[in-house]
Amino acid sequence: MTAHSASSLAAAAPAALHDHDLVPETVVPGVLYEKRPARAPDGALVPGLYNAWITLDNPRQFNSYTTEMVKGVILAFRAASNARDVVATVFTGSGDKAFCTGGNTKEYAEYYAGNPQEYRQYMRLFNDMVSAILGCDKPVICRVNGMRIGGGQEIGMACDFSVAQDLARFGQAGPKHGSAPIGGATDFLPVMIGAERAMVSGSLCEPWSAHKAARLGMITDIVPALKIDGAFVANPTVITDRYLDEYGRVIHGEFKTGAEAAAGRDLLKQGTVDLSLLDAKVEELCGKILLTFPDCFTKTLEELRKPKLAAWNANKENSRAWLALNMMTEARAGFRAFNEGSKDDREIDFIALRQALAAGTPWNEALTERLLPAARAGR
Repeated sequence: MTAHSASSLAAAAPAALHDHDLVPETVVPGVLYEKRPARAPDGALVPGLYNAWITLDNPRQFNSYTTEMVKGVILAFRAASNARDVVATVFTGSGDKAFCTGGNTKEYAEYYAGNPQEYRQYMRLFNDMVSAILGCDKPVICRVNGMRIGGGQEIGMACDFSVAQDLARFGQAGPKHGSAPIGGATDFLPVMIGAERAMVSGSLCEPWSAHKAARLGMITDIVPALKIDGAFVANPTVITDRYLDEYGRVIHGEFKTGAEAAAGRDLLKQGTVDLSLLDAKVEELCGKILLTFPDCFTKTLEELRKPKLAAWNANKENSRAWLALNMMTEARAGFRAFNEGSKDDREIDFIALRQALAAGTPWNEALTERLLPAARAGR
């Protein structure tokens, strides 16, 4: 179609279109919303069409989302969904360290810990954020610019596609820090990677490399981000050049250990992070989406989202209630430990907790204080 004929079609639209947004365009600190010009697969700009970029902009706290940021994400996805000139939505984070590490643990520890009635209301907002992603009328691409952990992994898995730079790590953190990954992970992981792998990822809190996440079908694609002497190299801390160990087990994508891991970390220090290949891959995917019938594409998305939606809608309300009540016990201790501990000591004394519970010790303030890193430091 020529530019002239495209302009003629646009001119045939009604002079005054209804506004379907719930609120006027709103700027929320910590969330950026912008429309970037769409590009055809050959890289040419497409007049009058855009991709909506929604960016979590809290890099000092690894793009963890505060209560206000959750509201901003909901509004941003609603705006992208309603925008007639938007082809696709790109969901990402600022910087190159993290897409998102989940809820803001400082806010959790200092406000929500011990306040289940407040956390229940917060989780209503969180549920609405996940539902806004799953219900977006435009395809959603998660641009994984760094760590995707905890609640960040959950909102990332709610997206339709994920493209990652290969230094990114993926995983859950709840059972190590006082929560359960029931904000989407327990719903989405079995659908995406199977029940047993979901069990490992959701419960043991061991991070996966981007290479492993891609191999197991958790994400769509990966690109290198580490540049050394002007050339891109694969993540040197991950096994990417051999597939089987001496027992015949697939180890492609596993993190290196021992001397190999140390050498990989040394190589990391020699390079710089460059996300240009990530941006190019995201643009490539947006360009492919551009060359489809929009309603047919959206209907296909709606059908393919159904397994995620069925699990999510079946569980989100009782999950909200449990997470709220958990703020009186394990979450109260876990989030305080993370917030008050040092960089290298942010977990409670798990053995002491299990021994206390085995002896019938009630959950109270004294027990919580005994479990915190400060208590260990004072022994």
